[in-house]
Amino acid sequence: MKKISFLLIALLFACSAGAEVSLDSCRHMALRNNKQMEIEQLKIERAGYQRNQAQAAYKPSIDFVGTYLHMGREVSLIDIDNITPTQFFNPATGNYDFVIDAASGIGISVDGKYVSAATQKVKDALTFDTRNIFAAGILVTQPIYMGGKIKALNQITKYAEEIAQRLHDRKAEDVICDVDQAYWLVVSLKAKERLAESYLELVTNLDDDVKKMLKQGVTTQSTLLSVDVKVNEANIALTKVKNGLVLSRMALAQLCGEPLDEPMILVDENRSDLDVEMHPKVIDMSQVYDRRNDYNALELGVKVYDEKAKVARSEMLPTIAAVGSVFTSNPHVYNGFKNEFGFNYAIGAVVKIPLWHWGGLSNKYKEALVDAKIKHLEMDQAKEMIELQVTQANFKYQEAFKTYEMTKANLIKADENLRVAQLGFREGMATSDDVLAAQTAWLMAHSEKIDAEIEVMMCNVYLAKVTGNLNY
Repeated sequence: MKKISFLLIALLFACSAGAEVSLDSCRHMALRNNKQMEIEQLKIERAGYQRNQAQAAYKPSIDFVGTYLHMGREVSLIDIDNITPTQFFNPATGNYDFVIDAASGIGISVDGKYVSAATQKVKDALTFDTRNIFAAGILVTQPIYMGGKIKALNQITKYAEEIAQRLHDRKAEDVICDVDQAYWLVVSLKAKERLAESYLELVTNLDDDVKKMLKQGVTTQSTLLSVDVKVNEANIALTKVKNGLVLSRMALAQLCGEPLDEPMILVDENRSDLDVEMHPKVIDMSQVYDRRNDYNALELGVKVYDEKAKVARSEMLPTIAAVGSVFTSNPHVYNGFKNEFGFNYAIGAVVKIPLWHWGGLSNKYKEALVDAKIKHLEMDQAKEMIELQVTQANFKYQEAFKTYEMTKANLIKADENLRVAQLGFREGMATSDDVLAAQTAWLMAHSEKIDAEIEVMMCNVYLAKVTGNLNY
């Protein structure tokens, strides 16, 4: 990592110093500075957190619970109407009388009823102050069997993390293709700028020759005007190419995360020939499927839906969990009623067995199975499309190379045709129109050769992408 960091710093310094930048350097800068790549990296990080969450479900959960309640009235276990007065035999009267209060000489009254002192004490003893209630506890829950849900969820998060990584790599391939396209566009426009300058030089020289011939009276003003038109067209074409080159450099700088006002000078932009060679492609589709990040992501997505079906099935199965808690309350009744904190503990197990849900759970499971089947069919369809895509890309690559070979042959003929036309014009055997036609054919041949070179390079990159061989 230190070596890579040092290399990236060196590349930044080189770019700032105006040094030439290679295609590989542009790729690295784009991958490092692309915002979408940062988003994909954060998605991988998020998937890792989700996987950690799923793994935590295997372990016991510990929770603290606390509560406070204020009640408006006290609690009494005896109704005043149910109190039976205590009586004794009075020898003076020969009757059973209520207890007489010694101070007042009358019976004790409670809510308008005369009761004995003993029964009043029973009433007070069975009346509790529950107006302020405090309770707290620590609850421990350990899943034992959840119908396979926890294992399935862990598999889902594992696959989700792998999918995020595959999509990250897929996005990196897209970024590389965009950078390559912008890079070779700059190289192409730089070559066309040189070509436009050469063409302008050709028509300018012809214009000078025609002007000299006009002074000598061996040509007409109309011929000069037609050549002047070609000179103006060449100037316009050169201006357009220069403007396009500036804009293409900006586009490349934007992809690489570099300032737009600092033009990037590319290593390959001054090369007259890109040394295009045909590399035979031996394609094994089984290996293509293994290397394709998008196909692998789709394959993992199918596995996710298979696990989701297991999650839906788990809701139809019994679940078992062990529970334990330590709790306290105020007031408590562990040793009579007391307004103080009392502690206790409890251990046990919780079993849940689904019995009847009117087909809701079974239909949910069937729905998950259908979703999984759909994903399997989509994967098979994608497999067919990938095979077609690879075949078309390989065919296009071969076609581009054949076109490049033909443009090279045409270029030789165009150069020779221009040489013969110029020689015939000097010797009076050809007209200016013949030279202009030869120059136009020369310009078109060189332009087509440049386009064919870039097309081969881009087809090679695209073929590497669709076959999973794009290294970065």
